[in-house]
Amino acid sequence: MDWFIREENFNKDNIELNGSRYLIGNGYMGYRGTLEEFGAQQLVALNLAGLFDQNGQLWRESVNAPNPFYTVTYIDNKELNPLISDVVAHEQTLYIDKGIHTRRTQFKVDNTVITVEAERFVSMKRENLAVLKYSVSADKNTEIKVKTLVDSNVWNINGDHFAVEESKSENGINIMSLRTLEKGIPMRVYEYIQSGENDNTVTLKPDETFTIIKVCGIYWGEEIESSYESFKNVCSKEYEELKAEHIGVWQGIWENSDVVIEGDKEAQKAMRYSIYHLSSIVPRNTDKSGIPARGLSGQVYKGASFWDTEMFMLPFFSFTDPSLAKNLVNYRLNTIDGAKRKAKEFGHKGAFYAWESQETGDDVCTLFNITDVFTNRPMRTHFKDKQIHVTADVVYGLWEYCTVSGDYSVLACGGLDMIYQCLLFFYSYSCYKPMENRYEINDVVGPDEYHERVNNNPYTNKMAAYTAEVFAKALEYVKENNKDIYEKFIDKNDISWVQDFLEKIYIPEPDERGIIEQFDGYFRLEDVSLEELKERIIIPNEYLGGTNGLATTTRILKQADVVMLLNVFRAHYDSEIKRINWEYYEPYTEHGSSLSACAYAIVAAEIGKLEWAYEYFMKTATVDLTGKTKQYLGSLYIGGTHPAANGGSWNTAVFGFGGVSYTEDTIDISPRIPKHWKSLEFKLLWKGVRISVRATQNNVEVSCDGNSDNINITVNKEKFTA
Repeated sequence: MDWFIREENFNKDNIELNGSRYLIGNGYMGYRGTLEEFGAQQLVALNLAGLFDQNGQLWRESVNAPNPFYTVTYIDNKELNPLISDVVAHEQTLYIDKGIHTRRTQFKVDNTVITVEAERFVSMKRENLAVLKYSVSADKNTEIKVKTLVDSNVWNINGDHFAVEESKSENGINIMSLRTLEKGIPMRVYEYIQSGENDNTVTLKPDETFTIIKVCGIYWGEEIESSYESFKNVCSKEYEELKAEHIGVWQGIWENSDVVIEGDKEAQKAMRYSIYHLSSIVPRNTDKSGIPARGLSGQVYKGASFWDTEMFMLPFFSFTDPSLAKNLVNYRLNTIDGAKRKAKEFGHKGAFYAWESQETGDDVCTLFNITDVFTNRPMRTHFKDKQIHVTADVVYGLWEYCTVSGDYSVLACGGLDMIYQCLLFFYSYSCYKPMENRYEINDVVGPDEYHERVNNNPYTNKMAAYTAEVFAKALEYVKENNKDIYEKFIDKNDISWVQDFLEKIYIPEPDERGIIEQFDGYFRLEDVSLEELKERIIIPNEYLGGTNGLATTTRILKQADVVMLLNVFRAHYDSEIKRINWEYYEPYTEHGSSLSACAYAIVAAEIGKLEWAYEYFMKTATVDLTGKTKQYLGSLYIGGTHPAANGGSWNTAVFGFGGVSYTEDTIDISPRIPKHWKSLEFKLLWKGVRISVRATQNNVEVSCDGNSDNINITVNKEKFTA
């Protein structure tokens, strides 16, 4: 199986897509898959995780650092650049098993062919390190000039975000000192050239290759103080040594997380590509930052974290590397003050988590998030103030981590209080109806964003009830295991209302047909087909939701909240209810979000629609390979990678086709794989025990690496004995 993706022949129309497609990252930074000679106009960016800045009144967003890989070759003062030069041959490759990007381009100048080759990586071993090997050769005696530098002219969506304070050289190390504009946070970029110089003029012979090797370090904030000595110590290490240690980390990642699909090369490549992206962007050494909705591919969605993390990505980390999952859980615990400030801002109690969360947890989502393509005026949306399910999603992620890992220590380290504050928010947001003797949750936006300010969205209501259930379990656990913390919590907080809320919260149930209504009044909306709706579109990028969007008064959905509900609460609904609702909502769903297809895939697998499941799986897994996704909401650019879809791919392979389900004390493995697959293999870490699974059409093999005596595993619902 080829562990790479490659594009042959240069196509300028693919520059934006390739920037995301060929991304390299290590959780600390992500470098877009652009060519070394490209600049800001070609969307070059080295995106930093957890560092944010605001330029004036423009949107606050993540910071793109200066470009350490900028390198250009000249002949007769003519720049070699595929946008302006004669290209004989070109290929760009990303090795997903190693996290290494390469390019090889042959330019023709007069009668001379010059070959430029480059290999680069951002180190998985040393998160501040970026390394480049750049070589030039020619088929005739040729004088060339190669210039390399740290380029501060980088792509930004909402204005510049740093000022260069000083550039100097010390002991052969070039140092660029900068500060962000909003808060004056220091940043430093180091450049050390092991081979060659910044400005090289060389006469090449046909059998010679000129090579530059440069090692660069990027540091910000408190790291600055010790950064020089740290970087200086790395400079003496050979390129191959730095490369080998980087590859070694990747080997360990694949050992624990690889999913092997036999009999389908396209699905195998897409699956591994999804795992590659997830592993490239997760914070590895900090719990102070989350995973941005577009990964580390740039500043889209302001570099903020959404519900995507908990509901689509966290399962992968919980089941393959719980230490990384714990970082993500702790990020939410660390940002609860921002959630409390948001709840207070909108007149509620408790903690209301940000729809778009940055380093403090304060919500950077604007009230006017989209521009109307007809009037060019900002359009009022309610993502920030009404999409409240994100608060329950955060609780879901925390409890899933505890259940899968068996590590409940986070409850005593702020987790119990966080769950309570989230539940208190739902209680304060809800409305008690005395005549119905129930609590309703009205005026919300569900995952289907085309219909705003709806009542009793079943996904939102069920998740609020789940928050209450989790609180009861968490409280009991702390009572039994951390009595002092339990008593302090009880003394501080009123929980007299919790049981009443749990018993009386309204959760829409299936009607006489077995259909769960998307929200109150959904069935009264215009019954129009998706094809019919699309015929009404006047401008291709017009937004279908909001106050006046085409879908607002119809049953057409961005994504089906009910199918997501059935996916999350698999054990609560039987197969027949799942089938009825899947078949009802599927024709109405536009899949205007990359998050949508995986939910349809998993439920389709559960109800035996394996061909549909496979189709939706491939739609999810290939989204960043094909680029077939929305690039704009109105005039708002939303391009970049899609880590939620990457996580959804793994979820579909493991939960859908692998048939993995679990309760708090038992994990069950009941595979149902596509007919053309010969086998499916994956590994899971369940309460500290590594489980290996290999499923074929007629058989499933399960083995454990470790003591499985204290855990419960069932295979096709029958008890497994190692």
